[in-house]
Amino acid sequence: MTAVPDQGGSVAQIDLDAVAHNVGVLADHAAGAQVCAVVKADGYGHGAVPVARAALDAGASWLGVAQVQEARALRAAGIDAPVLVLSECDTSTDTLDHALAMDLHLVGYRSAFLEAVSERARALGARPARIHLKVDTGMRRVGCEPHEAVDLARRIVEDPHLALAGTMTHLAVADEPGNPGTGVQIDRFEGVLAALDGAGIDPGVRHAANSAAALLHPRAHLDLVRTGIAVYGIPPSPVLSGVAPLRPAMRWTSEVRFVKPVARGEGVSYGHRHVFEEATVVATVPVGYADGYRRRLGLVGGVVLIRGRRCPIVGVVTMDQLVVDVGAGGDVAVGDEVVLIGAQGDDEVSATELALLVDTIGYEITCAVSPRVARHHLGGLEAPA
Repeated sequence: MTAVPDQGGSVAQIDLDAVAHNVGVLADHAAGAQVCAVVKADGYGHGAVPVARAALDAGASWLGVAQVQEARALRAAGIDAPVLVLSECDTSTDTLDHALAMDLHLVGYRSAFLEAVSERARALGARPARIHLKVDTGMRRVGCEPHEAVDLARRIVEDPHLALAGTMTHLAVADEPGNPGTGVQIDRFEGVLAALDGAGIDPGVRHAANSAAALLHPRAHLDLVRTGIAVYGIPPSPVLSGVAPLRPAMRWTSEVRFVKPVARGEGVSYGHRHVFEEATVVATVPVGYADGYRRRLGLVGGVVLIRGRRCPIVGVVTMDQLVVDVGAGGDVAVGDEVVLIGAQGDDEVSATELALLVDTIGYEITCAVSPRVARHHLGGLEAPA
């Protein structure tokens, strides 16, 4: 039996050149529409600030976030590109004052929200707040109804403290090729835009496309595409794998910390949910569900790469460790690199592969990688001098 002292745990290596490449691919698909790189949730777990810089350097002209607090991190880093807050923010004085001071583009769809923003802009003597009117064409999550859009848009343009900077919707099934729902939503949105034109209202920047629509639905490109998961090289859904030459930006690695033989009939990890049918050798890796690696992956076929081989995780993943069956003849040693997400040799474990095993999507896999996993950004604007 051999062991190695603590060397700091696992690392998520983020390839900023891959981010730049992906933005270029998305810009090509957008065919003239501007690209908004969505960097909410700390850049889907990749690091919002370095990803934002790499995306802007590669041709994105906007950034998208979910919260005003996320925008503050970008502004604090000196990033002055337009930033769109993708849903109505809360209307506390502190939040709105920060949003207006940072000249953020705010999404709105309720009169009460518009009133609150207008009041703060008036009180601060700020420039008119930039509002993007969000219309619910079928997502049924947030947004005004199509028949309400003209009245709300008029409310914005007639208020001296507000400006209609954009009109938007969100597509619910754009990642399902052939689903007619996307066409229905685009038709409804085009109807709203026509109604605004008929009322003499400039809609501002028109946008509807997420990553999937940027890749599959040219009608949705309009003036701006809001691209999230594809920026990070992950297909919006498994069926879209290979539809564009995206490059995964995250490579999550750890190392073998302990190696030991186990006998036939022995169980492993909590509950002995796995019992060995033959004598073998196992390796312990210092990664667990507190790092964002799903507990069930050892029960549903999860694997890691060691020395270019797929090695199955055995038993439940614990808070800080997982156990891997490396085989009775496996030539594995303490200190060997373990790849949890990414390529090694001629093989690769993707976020999508892991997602399918636990009935989720690639977004959740990378967003869940916890802060205690160190991020090392390589290439792009973060390259060392």
